[in-house]
Amino acid sequence: MNVVGRAMSTFGKRTLIIQCDAAQLPGLYTDVFDRTMKPVGTIVDIFGNVKAPLAAVICRGRCTIRPDEKLYGKEQAGSGRERHVFRKRA
Repeated sequence: MNVVGRAMSTFGKRTLIIQCDAAQLPGLYTDVFDRTMKPVGTIVDIFGNVKAPLAAVICRGRCTIRPDEKLYGKEQAGSGRERHVFRKRA
């Protein structure tokens, strides 16, 4: 588990906006957890400034995360971060 970022605000009932660290940018579709390792939701978009990126998280239920709370992430298998090697057929 690594730190994904800090909660900034909620948008509607199920969308959470978090401030990410540019040096440790999370991948899309990363599962997000709170400090008690309770699942919060999934990152669906990364946007904003390159030096201070933001991420949109779709919560599993109603968002109850408070502003400035740290969130943690665990990437799902097959999230697109793996490197594929293609070889020519003989």
